[in-house]
Amino acid sequence: MSATRHIPVLGREAIALLAPREGGLYVDATFGAGGYSRAILAVAGTRVIGIDRDRTAVVGGADVVDRSAGRLTLIEDRFSHLAEACAAEGVDAVDGVVMDVGVSSMQLDQAARGFSFRLDGPLDMRMSGEGPTAADVIAKASEAELADILYIFGEERHSRSVARAIVAARNEAPITTTRTLADLVARVVRGKPGDIHPATRTFQGLRIFVNEELDELHLALAAAERVLKPGGRLAVVSFHSLEDRIVKDFFNTRARSGGGSRHLPELKRAAPSFRLLTKRPVTAGEGEVAANPRARSAKLRGAERTEAVPHAADRLPSWPRLSDVMRGG
Repeated sequence: MSATRHIPVLGREAIALLAPREGGLYVDATFGAGGYSRAILAVAGTRVIGIDRDRTAVVGGADVVDRSAGRLTLIEDRFSHLAEACAAEGVDAVDGVVMDVGVSSMQLDQAARGFSFRLDGPLDMRMSGEGPTAADVIAKASEAELADILYIFGEERHSRSVARAIVAARNEAPITTTRTLADLVARVVRGKPGDIHPATRTFQGLRIFVNEELDELHLALAAAERVLKPGGRLAVVSFHSLEDRIVKDFFNTRARSGGGSRHLPELKRAAPSFRLLTKRPVTAGEGEVAANPRARSAKLRGAERTEAVPHAADRLPSWPRLSDVMRGG
């Protein structure tokens, strides 16, 4: 494993926002290669609860745990369960939460994980290795469901054409590899020189759907709100507009104290539970983008917890869900 993998995109900026202090307790909600945890543990006396749903990341982090002298606890779980993970460790409040949303470079670089259209492998895409695979979704979903998945989660403008082609192809033979799917999409979505790969949005949509990533993000943000102490900080790095919009809306809603206009009565709102630390997202500099092109789309937002009680949990959006598709509607 190369050393660059231990430095998350916008990692220094995220840690600066988190501002870990001596003796503080923090949650690294997306442990990955342990970059955030290492940076936090570099501050004297800090403790970290690290979470990752990917067993490979948890096993790979054993050396960080060993070197932490008891200051790092690593848990295999979804980051939406971070409040429960803290409670299981006897912790009900923390000084900070940091999360890096989406698929990791480690996952993309392993052909056997099936995340990348550039590497031929099984059409898997599961972060946890449990539950239905992308191949299962391709085989089970109706044409209308596939079109919705690709349009909503992949922002694929040609979603109906791609879905139609997938259904026609699977009637001839199962679609079980990344290469088969990527080649199929490339015959439907015609790109211009310099454009992203034609299969990019299809793979994104399937990956987000299989891992329920956007629901996970909604739930993880609300969980962080519940466990953060007053003055505790939440730093979130996201990599595409769907994720960033969720983070932005969450922070803005929680930081707002009033509403209405001079023509309408003041809206009754819960007291602000966060104070914004980033009015606009922090983005990567030219040097980081040159070293890691994936950094080009990264956005960092942060906020500080107030003394107000947590807001009521938001209702999850009414978009396609894995359980509905796999049981046939």
